[in-house]
Amino acid sequence: VQNMMVVLLASSHSLVPGASLAHATWSVIHADEDVIVIDKGAGLLTVPGRGREKSDCLLERMRINGYPEVVHAPHRLDRDTSGLVVLGRNQAAHRSLCMQFQEHLVQKRYEALVMGWPLEEQGEVNAPIGKVQLHGEAHARMRIVPHGRSSLTRWRVLERMEMGDLQVARVSLWPVTGRAHQLRLHMQHIDNPLLGDQLHGDNQCALAAPRLCLHAAELTFEHPEQTTLISFESRAPF
Repeated sequence: VQNMMVVLLASSHSLVPGASLAHATWSVIHADEDVIVIDKGAGLLTVPGRGREKSDCLLERMRINGYPEVVHAPHRLDRDTSGLVVLGRNQAAHRSLCMQFQEHLVQKRYEALVMGWPLEEQGEVNAPIGKVQLHGEAHARMRIVPHGRSSLTRWRVLERMEMGDLQVARVSLWPVTGRAHQLRLHMQHIDNPLLGDQLHGDNQCALAAPRLCLHAAELTFEHPEQTTLISFESRAPF
């Protein structure tokens, strides 16, 4: 009965911009006494947003499906980004994971489809990011701005292809820093925006794919209790 109520709730909320989609999926790919690793689908908030209509999220769905001990997230993926999320199952594990993310000890690799072929095979983008509200906008949004926080992304081309009339590249992305929307902004900054990016790309880019083509494909961190490095991989669904 609880599961049915959540599905109905998610269905009504999915009409609200930025809310989780009813059909968004999640699955457990690893669980032990201390940590649980989730493969999150696109369209699902990691944590609750503001307002009741954005209460449906990964943490809430886990709570009603047998994981009530998971109440906080040491990191998060944007709603429209899919891929790996690690969560602590007790306070000590959560603190350990938070520290690792804060100290940039967690290794993360993302995979994306970008519009256009990058001029080089690999490179990096070092451009500051800040939250700015321009005249006429209802809300502030993340942008590359001179007075923003330092932000660094490394990238490498995996494949070059053509999709109809579009030149498209599959790339690996490594966020050295972890600013909001960093990967999307940095690739747009070098004129290779992510396919399906309705926020930072132009109309052609936004309509080029049915979803944001960004996936957290690899995650390596130190196990809070065993103090050994463990790694997980998830294949990009695009």
